[in-house]
Order: sequence, then C-alpha cells, then structure tokens
Amino acid sequence: MAAPGAGPRHPGPVKPGDPEESALSIAAVTRPLLRLLLPPRCLLCGARGDGDRDLCAACAAELPRNVACCARCALPLPAPAALCGACQRRPPPWDAAWAPFRYAWPLDHLVTRFKFGGNLAAGRALAALWAEASAPPALPMCVIPVPLHARRLGRRGYNQALELAAPLARALGLPLAPQALRRVRATDAQSELGRAARRRNVRGAFAVAADALPAHVAVLDDVATTGATLAECARALKRAGVARVDAWTLARAAAR
Repeated sequence: MAAPGAGPRHPGPVKPGDPEESALSIAAVTRPLLRLLLPPRCLLCGARGDGDRDLCAACAAELPRNVACCARCALPLPAPAALCGACQRRPPPWDAAWAPFRYAWPLDHLVTRFKFGGNLAAGRALAALWAEASAPPALPMCVIPVPLHARRLGRRGYNQALELAAPLARALGLPLAPQALRRVRATDAQSELGRAARRRNVRGAFAVAADALPAHVAVLDDVATTGATLAECARALKRAGVARVDAWTLARAAAR
C-alpha cells in the first residue's frame, strides 16, 4: 500500500527473469499495433494526434507559454524580470521557479480534465509537453512532488503532481523522491479559497518524511496560483536543512 500522500507506486527497474519482464515485452509489441488500429486523437479538437501524443501539433502550438515572467516566482509579466513587485515586497521561501506554461486556455482545460476528471491521457500529454519545454534555471539533485493527503488520494486514485513529476524527472535524468514530503493533515481544496485563506489552509500541513535530503531539491506541483502550497512545502524542506528549494509547476496563473 502506498504511503500517505505518495501517490501510486512506481515500480523500480525490471530485472531479467522477473515476471514483469514478459508483460513488458508483450506490451512493447502490442502498443504500436494498438496505436495503428486506434490512433491517438487530440483531446482538444478531436483531430489525429501528433505521433503518440493525444494532442495535435496545431493545438499543442496554441498552449500559452510563460516566456516573460518573474524569475523568482514565475508570475507572467509583460517583460522578464528578476523580481516582480510581489517578490520585492515579500520574497517567497523558495529560491527560483520554473513554470513553462501560463494557466490559461486551452491548457487550463487539459489540467482540469486531468486533475478532476480522471483523464490520465491528458496528464500524459501534459507531462510530455513539460519534458520538451525550455530547461529549468538549474538542475536540482532530486524532484519532490507535492503529496496528497491519504483521504484525497483515495478518492482521486492518483496524485497528479506525481504523475507529472515521474516522466519529467526521468527525462531530465534526476532522482524522484515521492515520499520525501507527506501531508500530515487534510486540507480544503485550494481552488475554492482566496489568497489569505489559502495560506491559512496549508499552514503546517506538510512534514519531511525522509531521513536525509540533498542540498538542492525541486518541489513540483501542477499549477501555482498564489504559491501557498509550494511555499509551505519549501518552508518544511528548509527547516529540515535543505539549502536550496526550487518551485516547479507546469503552469503559473496570472495575477488576479
């Protein structure tokens, strides 16, 4: 059984002779045949997908890129800046941010389908796009997905942050630490709360579960709106002795 907040278990490498080896070999043979008989369709317009992706090239090109933003919090800006006004007034507890997309149409539609609609195909498409995005400001020593509480994980069946983090960490050649953080208490959905209520909602909600962590880590979530969840994770990690914490999200919402 998965640890609270850890999400679905991702198996380790398959060794020769393991029972899983035959299943993986069969899957490697049958997957191209299934894709030939049932080619992927774009989740946004229904056209044929681009390669093995459930998005066509035209819709993928329309996804809003976060090319001009604050280097500290990734807030979309008219022009790139080292610090936005909010970060000048109150710097976040993390050290740098990476959010290759803006949370706007049509990416927000894909995130909603993935996060709340159980559409794992949308999650796979988003993870592939993230892995192909521009490089992060610096490579950490491991990637830590934001955990879910056991109660919400049981209802949803998967942790969306972990499902995005696993293929991204693999593409970047980085270790994944899905159990480094745990959510020690259930919280209300952040999407239903205002800025101040979001901070109160997650205050003290995370604890470090790992015995030892490297000096530089990235904590990863799907979307940052106010950054309250990422901030609380960063505080917990820094209290545990982590020297540098970067905040990685697929998308960053614009200021309200």
